[in-house]
Amino acid sequence: MMFYKGKHWISEESIEIKVENGTISSIQKTEEECKHWIAPGLIDIQVNGIGGYDLNGFETTEETVLNVVKELHKVGVTQFCPTVVTGTRERMLHCIKVISKAYETYPLVKKSVIGIHVEGPYISEEDGPRGAHNKEWVRDPDIEELNDWLTISNNLICKVTLAPEKTGSIEFIKALYELGIVAAIGHCNATEDDIQKAVEAGATMSTHLGNGAHPSIKRHPNYIWSQLAEDNLWAGIIADGHHLPKSVLKVMIRTKGKKAIITSDAVSLAGMPPGNYKTNINRDVVLQENGLLHLANTPDILAGSAVPLNRGVENLVKMGICDLKNAILMASHHPAQLFGLDKDGTGSLRVNSPANFIIFSNENNNFKIVKTISNGEIVYEINKSKGGSYGAS
Repeated sequence: MMFYKGKHWISEESIEIKVENGTISSIQKTEEECKHWIAPGLIDIQVNGIGGYDLNGFETTEETVLNVVKELHKVGVTQFCPTVVTGTRERMLHCIKVISKAYETYPLVKKSVIGIHVEGPYISEEDGPRGAHNKEWVRDPDIEELNDWLTISNNLICKVTLAPEKTGSIEFIKALYELGIVAAIGHCNATEDDIQKAVEAGATMSTHLGNGAHPSIKRHPNYIWSQLAEDNLWAGIIADGHHLPKSVLKVMIRTKGKKAIITSDAVSLAGMPPGNYKTNINRDVVLQENGLLHLANTPDILAGSAVPLNRGVENLVKMGICDLKNAILMASHHPAQLFGLDKDGTGSLRVNSPANFIIFSNENNNFKIVKTISNGEIVYEINKSKGGSYGAS
């Protein structure tokens, strides 16, 4: 039995949470004036790596996955989707297999992993929409390959991002829907009709909406407007301050409302010092001091994000786009809803829900993780763990 105190992130009342067997057994008001705040653990639905640990290489091991989980705890993330991106069949299968083995081997990984997100390889070949994905490895949807992923992962695949205009995409989306896997639109050059057909087939999400796109597109209609206007699509939005400007972030969040999800799209270089790097996916990349990560030979093409989810939450508040309550909602309750995890209370603070939450300070809108609690246990505590909370802005 454990007790945790803090100011409730919504009501602002000082509360005491009692935890038994990994579950919140009671939430009581307390007269004690609490210094720190308490909120649900963050949920990041798109993580390629962090802290120098890469989920997308042949050298990726079960221990790599465990270390990613530990690094995410430092930034308040209690659950996430490890993301395997476009690659050769062999490399993608290796990464999927390793992640699923880590899931079975380490209880901490099992508590933290929602499922595997496969981003690609069924995306547009065009420069711009393809983003930083290697053109050599792009291909058409293949049900047999999907079955291989499911077999080797013991059905751990929870989300697949693909371009709806690709040959065979609509039937593939139907198959994902029947399997209960989230079909997400992304890295596409789709028409409005393509997007509508994808939604009718079962697509329920847009992956990092506004990114993985041409530098210049038709004013309207275009594949960004069409997804933004589709009420049935959740929108994953990267709020690192580089992928989308403030005005676009504001419009997308206002438009999507309760279907807006903040995600990091963090790669292994998140939390690493500025410099030139080689990666498994993009080869030569440059990480700037301000956290901008781009291809070395194409500075206008981003190579994922080097900014973790807690900084994205903080950015929304500092930009004046929303208050902290709503920023946290978009990084906890909303992603829980996408995967149906909200039914047991995941993504919220309530009695009988899993005891996944964070204790944080918020002086001058600096969102700083003090403790991360996973299944009732402290898995990160500031000043008691190696590394920090990836800095306050």
